Amino acid sequence: MRRLKSDKSVIADLPEKITSDTYCTLTPVQVALYQSQLDESMRAMEQVKVGIARSAVILNMIDKLKKICNAPQHFSKEEPHKGPEYSGKAEVMFGILDELHKAHRKVLIFTQFKEMGTLLQRWIKERTGYEPQFIHGGVHAEDRAKIVEKFQTKRSERILILTLKAAGTGLNLTEASAVIHYDLWWNPAVEAQATDRAYRIGQKQNVQVYRLICANSFEEKINDMIESKKELAEMTVNVGEKWIGDMSNRQLEEIFTLSEHDDEAPKRRRNSRNKAAS
Repeated sequence: MRRLKSDKSVIADLPEKITSDTYCTLTPVQVALYQSQLDESMRAMEQVKVGIARSAVILNMIDKLKKICNAPQHFSKEEPHKGPEYSGKAEVMFGILDELHKAHRKVLIFTQFKEMGTLLQRWIKERTGYEPQFIHGGVHAEDRAKIVEKFQTKRSERILILTLKAAGTGLNLTEASAVIHYDLWWNPAVEAQATDRAYRIGQKQNVQVYRLICANSFEEKINDMIESKKELAEMTVNVGEKWIGDMSNRQLEEIFTLSEHDDEAPKRRRNSRNKAAS
């Protein structure tokens, strides 16, 4: 008989899932790139007032600002600042990885972008000497199965990087008791599917989920909007980020403009606990 997470007996068996919104501070290099790209995008929006062309400009702006928030090198391969120290998110991630390593906990790292996953794989190897495996859309099913088996059975395999689309369903990774969402898609269903690679039947430990968010940027503001408005959270399941394109230029400028620098951002976390969330 197949057991589902909706079954009451299964819910009682599952451990806790603790989700932390973990705030990161943009580095000066990221701030400069962010402001420059925002100014360029706002000028482009003034040239295309309505319609598909305007939506395309907005979605392109979101994509570029996401990459800048991830790391300068993700935004531009020509970026001279090559190391993870130029990314506020990367530095926060390494702090989390250090804590998890000391606690002997395995971790899954999710990103939307294959390019970012490749950067993380290289940076982790350079800094720790350990090269994690990386599951993305270009990995064949047979190789993917081998990576999963190795992660599940070998103690030495402690970090696994995955793209959201490649790992949304079908993977059992219950040896991981921590999940890092390096960047957010603002789609609760997609995020939950990824987290459920670890938080599923067979998991024996509490699962800690870290959602990395660049403080004072559009990432924090949009995340707050979605969390405060249930109907907006429900809409993102169906339309993703397209709803942002319906905003006025003034609204967009308010959301995407960087707020004043917050020195407390790295210390700030917002936690929520879920017992066997479906």
